[in-house]
Amino acid sequence: MGPWRCLILLPLLAGALRAQQQQFMEYVERRLTLLEERISQWHDQSSRYSTELRDFKNQVLGMLETAEKEREAMRTEAESVAVRMDRLEREVDYLETQNPAPPCVEVDETLMEKQVATAKQRKNEKYTKLTDCSDTIASVRAMKILKRFGSTSGLWTKDAAGNSEKIYVFDGTANDTVYVFPRMREFTLFSATRKASRIKLPYPWVGTGHLVYDGHLYYIRQQGPFQVIKFNLANKTVVDSSVFPAEEQIPVFGLSPFTYIEVAADEEGLWAIYATKEDEKNICLAKLDPTSLDIEQMWDTPCPRENAEAAFMVCGALHVVYNTRLPSRSRVQCVFDVSGTLAPEDASLVYFPKRYGSHSSMKYNPQERQIYAWDDGYQIIYRMEMKKKLEV
Repeated sequence: MGPWRCLILLPLLAGALRAQQQQFMEYVERRLTLLEERISQWHDQSSRYSTELRDFKNQVLGMLETAEKEREAMRTEAESVAVRMDRLEREVDYLETQNPAPPCVEVDETLMEKQVATAKQRKNEKYTKLTDCSDTIASVRAMKILKRFGSTSGLWTKDAAGNSEKIYVFDGTANDTVYVFPRMREFTLFSATRKASRIKLPYPWVGTGHLVYDGHLYYIRQQGPFQVIKFNLANKTVVDSSVFPAEEQIPVFGLSPFTYIEVAADEEGLWAIYATKEDEKNICLAKLDPTSLDIEQMWDTPCPRENAEAAFMVCGALHVVYNTRLPSRSRVQCVFDVSGTLAPEDASLVYFPKRYGSHSSMKYNPQERQIYAWDDGYQIIYRMEMKKKLEV
């Protein structure tokens, strides 16, 4: 090919190259334009989705805030209902205490006089024992000081005839509320009464001569004449009441002037220890029917009231505990056996370890063979050593 032909082809080739380059640039521009449109479309969609997500989040937060307010309103309403229910329960309890259920058997004065006359006819007769119990106290085997709780005078005890582990506490010598601890552990470990339930009695009690026996509380009420109230601990109602048929009663113990009737229990059942002006020097004793509160038999004992601080029954024998007005060592110094199977000279002279003052109450538990005592605000357990009686 000659040089002149090359000169002719060069412009043609340059034009072709420019055409191809132009087409390629147009192609690239179209692709870039399409890509920009897609990016713009994605940006618009992303912005819309972000806006919708933000609106949804705000809507959910608004719903959660509304739900929280409604929950708080419901909680407040529930608390208000609980407070109103608690107030209603207290009002019902108050109304029940102000209008207690009447005893199943009202006191018939004629019937009571007849029963008293029958009991007086049998007064000081030899007692026919109901059990084969022939034990008497030999000595104090052990003493345990549980704690110091409440007033200087009071009473604490367990059910003398049941299997319950509950501890019943009467703080002071006049009140209408009894503390109930579920077990000995709760009573021992806690100084406050937060572990105790409370029983508000329909009538106030007086003294420290009360007793828990076979699921019932036998307590003393003073309204003119003294009454023994039988109170069911399960349904919190008065089962029966009886005016104690003793005229011109006086404190039964010279060192415990707040106690006029001491209700006691032993292996033989229920007893009442009391004193009257008719025989003001000595202590009297009566056997009670725990079901009807009738007096079955009465005795004048040789045990003096002077310097007596407490008393309890063991196997049908009255044990009177004495002290001095300047507190010293308490001791059982008089024993009166209603069945006549224990001669006074054969009874042991039992001494209680010298502690703080004098006992305001001593409750014998025939099942455990121990005494629950209250000494100047201290709660003490005396475990007793027993021996057989020597029959007269």
